[in-house]
Amino acid sequence: MYLLPAIDLRNGHCVRLLYGDFERETRYEVDPVELALEYRQLGANWLHVVDLDGAASGEPAHLEQIAAIKRATGLRIQLGGGVRSRANLLAALDVADRVVLGSLAVSSPELVESWIRELGADRFTLGFDVRIRAEVPLLTTHGWTRDSELTLAQAIERYLPAGLTHVLCTDVDRDGALSGPNVELYRDCVARWPGIELQASGGIRDVDDLRSLAETGAAQAISGKALLEGRIGAEEMRPFLPNA
Repeated sequence: MYLLPAIDLRNGHCVRLLYGDFERETRYEVDPVELALEYRQLGANWLHVVDLDGAASGEPAHLEQIAAIKRATGLRIQLGGGVRSRANLLAALDVADRVVLGSLAVSSPELVESWIRELGADRFTLGFDVRIRAEVPLLTTHGWTRDSELTLAQAIERYLPAGLTHVLCTDVDRDGALSGPNVELYRDCVARWPGIELQASGGIRDVDDLRSLAETGAAQAISGKALLEGRIGAEEMRPFLPNA
């Protein structure tokens, strides 16, 4: 399992939100390009970038800044936030190697399936955000403000015939809270869909959490806050970075 460092951008700054709440923002006084360079020097080859302003407005807002990060670091970019149309998608794919589709993957599955078939499954990660209710992961959308009755299993199964490869699953009740990842959720996902490259997100506190996630068989673990706050040291990260 590899660590996928995350940078969340809002108003050009590196931030983290607690439970996805824009009113509960922590801003970090670090330049996003310099931070990305740090991750590259430690051995990362991918960077997960969330365009929070894009997610709020419905169209990407930080493409120039993200392009600058890519030019400076050579990192491959997985980008989420603001892709609601084909024009948005193509603009995002001009600067990113892979685009995360979240709410749109729930609300417009036929459209997203057509994009996957046309452009290739490797250009997309479907981001399924879940809340656990009666031990069942149910999807939530639109910045975690709308709960649905659609289960994670139904969402994933829907896209398998289109060639779905990459799934980012976030337990939203743990995101940004440093409360520990939902290891059981990811272990179950890997067992049920062994052909999926699963990305685990939400709650990572320390290197022990990375080890626990590696044992589930997840392909990647996404961490932002724990890295920004130094809870996982450089030497602890290296076993989980491909170019270390």
